[in-house]
Amino acid sequence: MIVSRRVTALAAKRNLKWQRDPEGMRLRILEAAKQEFAAHGLAGARVDRIAAKAGANKRMLYYHVGKKEELYLAVLEGAYEKIRSEERGLDLEHLAPPEAIRRLIEFTWTYFLRNPEFLALLQTENLARAKYLKRSTKVKSLHSPFVEMIRTVVRRGLESGDFMVAVDPVQLYISIAALSFFYLSNCATLSVIFGRDLLSQGAKDQRLTHMIALVLAALTGRSAALFDVPKTGRTRAPLRQTV
Repeated sequence: MIVSRRVTALAAKRNLKWQRDPEGMRLRILEAAKQEFAAHGLAGARVDRIAAKAGANKRMLYYHVGKKEELYLAVLEGAYEKIRSEERGLDLEHLAPPEAIRRLIEFTWTYFLRNPEFLALLQTENLARAKYLKRSTKVKSLHSPFVEMIRTVVRRGLESGDFMVAVDPVQLYISIAALSFFYLSNCATLSVIFGRDLLSQGAKDQRLTHMIALVLAALTGRSAALFDVPKTGRTRAPLRQTV
């Protein structure tokens, strides 16, 4: 009887907390869900564990977000919103084009390192062939401004003579993201295959330097990009690709 009263009191306390701060509760649910889906995938994730981690119950969870698949999609959308929001804060439009590209590569690499759950969510959704992402009404609108931001950097680089090739901004970003994503997603097997600790600080520093050099060399046509960001204007006419 005493135990029953304690359980009832605890439930009442949770309900009061939910009513006082519904947005806070929703955010806690989404954070707990992100960790659960990243660790176990959609199929292996359990709503009970999500609710427990969030300090909620199933009723609160369903009220704030919805059922398991709806919760998963909300987590995916939140993950994309977060990275796109931080990318907007890079202020690329006010940097010299080569420095803007360097900043974007550094950010992407660092973000992936600090947010392994983001990579795990992407892998889960790709295994599902973007089944749930296709249902989103938000994700596409998040990416249009981001693509335009990269397009503007490339255009400014061509106008200043810093860049030699007019690349498709979508292809450019996919290449930048892939250079980081493949390395980090496969570092365990690659470390064994090549006999290197690819997550040592030295290896990570070397990887970042290599990625920056590779992309800038492609954009500028200068092998000097392997050593530093070109800061002077160019006089050669840019080579324009059909995109």
